[in-house]
Amino acid sequence: MTLTITRLTSSGLGMAESDGPFPRTLPGEVIELSDDGNARIVEPSTERVKAPCRHFKSCGGCALQHASDTFVANWKTDVIRAGLVARGIETDIRPILTSPPQSRRRAALHGKRTKSGAMVGYHGRASDILIETPDCQILDAQIVDALPVLEALTVIAASRKAELELRVAITENGIDLDIRNCKPLDPRVIGEVAALAKRHRFARIAWEEEVIALRAPPQQRFGTALVTPPPGAFLQATAHGEASLIECVLQAIEDAGHVVDLFSGCGTFSLPAATSAEVWALEGEASLIQSLDQGWRQTSGLKKVTAETRDLFRRPVLASELRKTDAIIIDPPRAGAEAQSIEIAKSQVPRIAAVSCNPATFARDAEILIQGGYRLDWVQPVDQFRWSSHVELAAQFTKAHIAGNE
Repeated sequence: MTLTITRLTSSGLGMAESDGPFPRTLPGEVIELSDDGNARIVEPSTERVKAPCRHFKSCGGCALQHASDTFVANWKTDVIRAGLVARGIETDIRPILTSPPQSRRRAALHGKRTKSGAMVGYHGRASDILIETPDCQILDAQIVDALPVLEALTVIAASRKAELELRVAITENGIDLDIRNCKPLDPRVIGEVAALAKRHRFARIAWEEEVIALRAPPQQRFGTALVTPPPGAFLQATAHGEASLIECVLQAIEDAGHVVDLFSGCGTFSLPAATSAEVWALEGEASLIQSLDQGWRQTSGLKKVTAETRDLFRRPVLASELRKTDAIIIDPPRAGAEAQSIEIAKSQVPRIAAVSCNPATFARDAEILIQGGYRLDWVQPVDQFRWSSHVELAAQFTKAHIAGNE
């Protein structure tokens, strides 16, 4: 039986008109199905390339290494465009900014004990089978070099049956590691873990968010500020991606004097914005706000940053609270910020810098803002998750009758 692939799903899987999904296929390709359901490429696409990573067929970390960079860039841009068009929105979509290979500075790896030691890697495609990826083409070399240490820590921290989650990030002072799903902490292993951290120059190691080894502060630089996030805290996936998003945000808010940063995290955008603006930063997790506040207080030359813990889903900032605001930065999680967007739409804030990791919820929230009198000026796609189906974006909104855009 032969089929023609007509499109890709949102996960990057090929679909024929009435069948699928088929991984590692591309639109226009003709495939032949065997009796067991496996697909063989009969007529390959001109966009098909040799996967740069030898783990691609077994590892589930990447979905699109078989496609050319041009195809992936266009496909991800079209995902954003389709989400907007579905809401009746047209705007300028800029050329995508894609992070280079081997630049991922944070990852959620998995570790499992074996009879001979341990293995660390990613899960296989659509399975719970652990695949070792020593030649991973997305991870920064510092993380790849740390894999043997992560294996040693897996032997220490994992039970015989449970699988660890290893949240690893590169910091200014070395690797920061948060180990989850550990066995109960035995005080006798703390010295062993601390010795590993010192020997391999890990900055910090946490055991279920409890810090048990600290060689140096695991600092991240946001603008001129150095921030020490709590264990396992969110961090933009690549330095290139973060710099791209920060540049877009600063462009969108222009010379605003008073800025509100919604879903601020530990200051990715708040602290660079504070170079020239007073910032009110709001975030639901108290530990992130504490890190942001401490980073601001320890950095000279920044304008005032007021950091507040607030659940913006249950208690969004009201339009009346935004009366003295010149610009808003908003970077919600994948669920978007529907309730908060409704309040912003009621406000008279001239400019909005929006960041999103979900084109569908971004389009929904953009529609709310546009119905409230805003104009979507441009969208900048940013691809920090190279070869995956994920895409992020930054965007600028302006209030038409205020910003002179009628």
